[in-house]
Amino acid sequence: MFDISDKEFELLSEYIRKNFGIHLKKEKKGLLIGRLQNILIKNNIPNFSKYYEYLLSDKTGEAASVLANRITTNHTYFMREAAHMDYMKDHVLPYLKSTVEERDIRIWSAGCSTGEEPYTLAMVIDEFFGSDKLFWDTKILATDISDEVLNKAKKGIYGIEELKELPLGWKLNYFEPVGRDRFEIKPFLKDEVIFRKFNLMEERFFFKKPFHVIFCKNVMIYFEEQTAKKLVDKFFHWLEPGGYLFVGLSESLKRASSSLKYMEPGVYRKE
Repeated sequence: MFDISDKEFELLSEYIRKNFGIHLKKEKKGLLIGRLQNILIKNNIPNFSKYYEYLLSDKTGEAASVLANRITTNHTYFMREAAHMDYMKDHVLPYLKSTVEERDIRIWSAGCSTGEEPYTLAMVIDEFFGSDKLFWDTKILATDISDEVLNKAKKGIYGIEELKELPLGWKLNYFEPVGRDRFEIKPFLKDEVIFRKFNLMEERFFFKKPFHVIFCKNVMIYFEEQTAKKLVDKFFHWLEPGGYLFVGLSESLKRASSSLKYMEPGVYRKE
């Protein structure tokens, strides 16, 4: 079992905060050891000081990528915070259908984890438009910092328990069995989601066009207040006028410091 000194923890936690936005408090020492000790063993690194040096010296980005995979929390499931999907169906999509002239609705699922959120959005959109979907481009950009979760998301294969919150009609329309108690997203729906690796801590974002909707749910709860505010400012910049930002129901933006209008819990709008 490895141990970590206060100095080592400070160095690593600052690296993690700067590069991934995640703020680790001192009581998370044990969690950090538990998630990283196998990396030290695998690479014959004797202690966390040497591991920190290893992170800084690696120019390939692989060491940082492995660290990101280990420290990010990827708890998600289909129809998580279902009220937001209802809001999309009842308010956001009708508004966009009546106002987006080029029939190009741009949606970003930031921090998409293993894909349940963007695939759920794709199902909501497909059901909402019905046969008119043929005339609309509604592809969803889904990003995460972790290669591991993105690889699972791209495969689109889930266990029967992971589908339990979905309506029966959706299970039949959007999934096909691929073995005992395993189901895969059907190809036509997979094609509606574009998965990319992306770090929300990038100093500047570069996209071709702004988005009509951004989902970034249960991500900023791990950030310090100033880090979260900077990210929200970037989201504001990359939202179309009238566009929506969805955050987790346990998250809230300070109204005095945000340019976004509060609509209901976890839903904000750029006016």
